[in-house]
Amino acid sequence: MKKIKVFCLADSPLAPSGVGTQTRYMIEGLLQTGKFEFVCFGGAIKHPDYKPIRTEEYGDDWIIYPVDGYGTQEQVRALLKAQKPDIVWIMTDPRFWGWLWKIDNEIRSVAPLVYYHVWDNLPYPTFNRKWYLSNDVVASISKVTDDIVRNVAPEVEIRHMPHAVNDTLFCKINDRKLVEDFKKDNQLGVDSEGNKRFTFFWNNRNARRKQSGSLMFWFNDFLDRVGRDKATLIMHTEPKDPNGQDLDAIREKLGFDDDQFKLSTNKLSIQQLSVLYNSVDCTLNISDAEGFGLATLESLATETPIIVNMTGGLQEQVTDGENWFGFGIEPCSKAIIGSQEVPWIYEDRISGKDLVDAMVKMYELSDEERSEMGRLGRKHVMDNYSMEKYVSGWENLLESVHQRLGSWDTMTRKQWSLQKVL
Repeated sequence: MKKIKVFCLADSPLAPSGVGTQTRYMIEGLLQTGKFEFVCFGGAIKHPDYKPIRTEEYGDDWIIYPVDGYGTQEQVRALLKAQKPDIVWIMTDPRFWGWLWKIDNEIRSVAPLVYYHVWDNLPYPTFNRKWYLSNDVVASISKVTDDIVRNVAPEVEIRHMPHAVNDTLFCKINDRKLVEDFKKDNQLGVDSEGNKRFTFFWNNRNARRKQSGSLMFWFNDFLDRVGRDKATLIMHTEPKDPNGQDLDAIREKLGFDDDQFKLSTNKLSIQQLSVLYNSVDCTLNISDAEGFGLATLESLATETPIIVNMTGGLQEQVTDGENWFGFGIEPCSKAIIGSQEVPWIYEDRISGKDLVDAMVKMYELSDEERSEMGRLGRKHVMDNYSMEKYVSGWENLLESVHQRLGSWDTMTRKQWSLQKVL
């Protein structure tokens, strides 16, 4: 049986970003079915060279071509001609794809175009309508995104395809000695004098919308509430990221010692990150805009509860509408911000007091209450965001697109129409 060849444009699937991670999950899952092969533009990272990359496991079934940015129109045309893919698949914020959609008539004359769409918030971005209409199918990462596309471009085929987590690696670790040894080696859960400390974890890029500096100041207020020897905040991020704040300077300003605040800057494997989630008491995400938020989903998969801003995809993680898997904080302000490319979008800000109150509530729960919250969180992940559902969803969608629309010589789309001009 001839394999369906998919041309992917997104962050490099070897990159650690959320977009790169979900792209890799999709590709690896579909390659294991034996029904697909992939050619990719590895975008959004700096490359040491531009030689095509093949993985040892998949060989010619998965080729990555390093590109600057996300590629160019000429590079797309060249790959279409050389590789003749059956489907073109793109992912991330629509701001990055205007150049590609300008040639959607060329692309869609030979292969259907599937867009995995990321959008963080209301009001409805009607300015995106022209971009939605440039695709054969739009797949939405969250309930917020799904609602947006259905209202802005109801005539476009839309499929809800929420993000997923590697639930076999991000899980509750039964080998408690492994976790306790990790905590001991990294001085987690206790301070330098052996006293128990509650541990909060934050795993994000140090960027403006992630509210990294606010979290540090508000954690300081939390310590004033419960005692400065009672808790630790771990931030897994780059403190000197030019897109964020100088976290070292904030640490010095607030006078945090090594027991109160820890920076994790080394790159961690999935296995190491899973152990870290298993070693903390709660994971935080207070971004003012968040398409989905993978760190909190990974945390729930390990049965560690979360505290989140009720924005974007975070709000569907923390509750299923009946049960809560942590605490969700309603924004105290919804300011309309924007730019020349994005004229309007809500920026959801929480108050420091509301965050500190939620942290105190989590801190005061019994171990049994937090454990039950985490257990239900894992079930929520498995019911709605499992890797099995993610891969089977993409398998069904891409097979359906290929069967219904064809590609190249088998395209069923009529390329012209007759209209009466009045």
